[in-house]
Amino acid sequence: MVHLIKLCVGAEKVEDLLEWQAQRYGDGPAAHVTRMWPKRGDEILDGGSLYWVFKGAVLARQKIIGLEERVGEDGITRCAIILDRTVVRTEALTRRPFQGWRYLKPEDAPKDLKAGKTREEPLPRELLTALSEIGLR
Repeated sequence: MVHLIKLCVGAEKVEDLLEWQAQRYGDGPAAHVTRMWPKRGDEILDGGSLYWVFKGAVLARQKIIGLEERVGEDGITRCAIILDRTVVRTEALTRRPFQGWRYLKPEDAPKDLKAGKTREEPLPRELLTALSEIGLR
């Protein structure tokens, strides 16, 4: 099993992602369309999640439930990463900016927050980022 990690472009916090997906997909599964098809698709579909990076920190993940071909208006075939609508918040893990998506080993993924916890209080994001950078978080 392997995960994917991706910048959540245009969103500053998890609530932004939740709102955007609710407006776009209603109650159905969400999809993130990307140009590249993952070569490790079978491993991703074996329990993998898409970890979302918000403003330099991983804060949430969604279980990947499928990979589908999508043809754009330009005629180019792309990969739609189909996501469970349940967004699981995670401990903050800093990540530098990158393009596209990357594979993420399970042992490198941040831990899920306890059920019902929407964030870690009362530490501000800047402090969480600093702690993560020096290996204390």
